[in-house]
Amino acid sequence: MGHRLSKIVTRTGDAGETGLGDGSRVAKDSPRIEAIGTIDELNSVLGVLLAEPLPEAIAACLTDIQHDLFDLGGELSIPGHFAITDAHVARAEAVVEAFNADLAPLKEFILPGGSRAAALAHVARTVCRRAERLLIRLAATESVSERSRVYLNRISDLLFVLARAINHAAGRPDVLWQKERSQGGG
Repeated sequence: MGHRLSKIVTRTGDAGETGLGDGSRVAKDSPRIEAIGTIDELNSVLGVLLAEPLPEAIAACLTDIQHDLFDLGGELSIPGHFAITDAHVARAEAVVEAFNADLAPLKEFILPGGSRAAALAHVARTVCRRAERLLIRLAATESVSERSRVYLNRISDLLFVLARAINHAAGRPDVLWQKERSQGGG
């Protein structure tokens, strides 16, 4: 790859535009850049989560997701390019099932929380949902891979399950939503 990023300050974005991978320029607040930026934000939140003590299998899973998200950002930076495949979606589904198999079935909604790492996984889940919404918004006006949207949907499911798995590994229970408390009964 050489020294692609050897010059960081280029001044090319000073006027409020940025370059896409195909050489075109778009406004920094365009729907495409909003989606790319939110995927980058999700990747960064995963980096913060990975700085926490985690079971090795969960850390490896999160690192795999980070690589996929970088591919997804690259896909979005080149209109018409597709990097996320059915295999990415299938792998995410398999990982959800594998981690969920060791967890007790849910009978109630849960609140984000428990351990710090689990709470961070929930933050990542909410950022992922926002990225998914932005991808849907982008797809309303431009060509976007349906697989990428489906992949983000699976990753948000996976992050929910990983938050529970992180609490389980830490010996922390899920924080159950108590309907009565919201109605003034508790």
